[in-house]
Amino acid sequence: MQKKDIKQSVREHYGNIAKESGTQSGSCGCSSTKSCCGSGAASSTREISKNIGYSDEDMDAVPEGANLGLGCGNPVALASLKKGETVLDLGSGAGFDSFLAADRVGPEGRVIGVDMTSEMLERARENARKGGYKNIEFRLGEIENLPVADNAVDVIISNCVINLAPEKGRVFKEAFRVLKPGGRLMVSDIVLTRPLPEALKNSIQAYVGCVAGASKKEDYLNEIKKAGFTDIKVNKEDIYPVEDIVAQPDAMPIIKSARITEDTIKEFVNAVLSVKVSAVKPG
Repeated sequence: MQKKDIKQSVREHYGNIAKESGTQSGSCGCSSTKSCCGSGAASSTREISKNIGYSDEDMDAVPEGANLGLGCGNPVALASLKKGETVLDLGSGAGFDSFLAADRVGPEGRVIGVDMTSEMLERARENARKGGYKNIEFRLGEIENLPVADNAVDVIISNCVINLAPEKGRVFKEAFRVLKPGGRLMVSDIVLTRPLPEALKNSIQAYVGCVAGASKKEDYLNEIKKAGFTDIKVNKEDIYPVEDIVAQPDAMPIIKSARITEDTIKEFVNAVLSVKVSAVKPG
């Protein structure tokens, strides 16, 4: 897959999600399929968010429509944000994590959300207006080329977005550039324990669903190290329930287009992890 084709497909996919009026996106994004594509007890956006680490208080604190249930963890809970800090949210979407961060850093702090999808930015800005937020702004840009000055932020958060970037090493180098010395990186993301079958790796649909774009865990962590970060830790990891994906209607387009067989599916069951990773820019 060409990088430009991947970016265009990701932009279109999440742009379409942003345009939908309901609170349930109707598309998996990067949520685990038990919560996003599943049915029954885990079918609502609120329950999706509970499953990946958000509290009722978190969900009640943000403007309606900010939570689309697209993440794979709660990076804000990891970040230990302090009053007055400047936070950068990579792939901020409709603003869910950005609004939670804005509340925690207070009026003396600041939050910058960056997203490459104009429809998501429009939704996030409208949510900020509805919520009366004065300490937050949303900027159009790619996370491989951040529209942020050097040494400008205290903390970077990201929720299941870096796996969508074709050049993950560049993302982490940019994160290192814009962090102040001593700044922290706190991300939730999807990684692999072993390479995916070729049919999945070459599927655009699987890419925008966050599976095909994922790196092997050791490669992902090594890119963070190569960017210059220290004190790199995997704070939590869970098996991403890939076996449930294939049982849901939303997965059928991926399966059909990639000509995925039952044997192929068995190859990647339990090969995908949801991880929460932290790192520090040396002071």
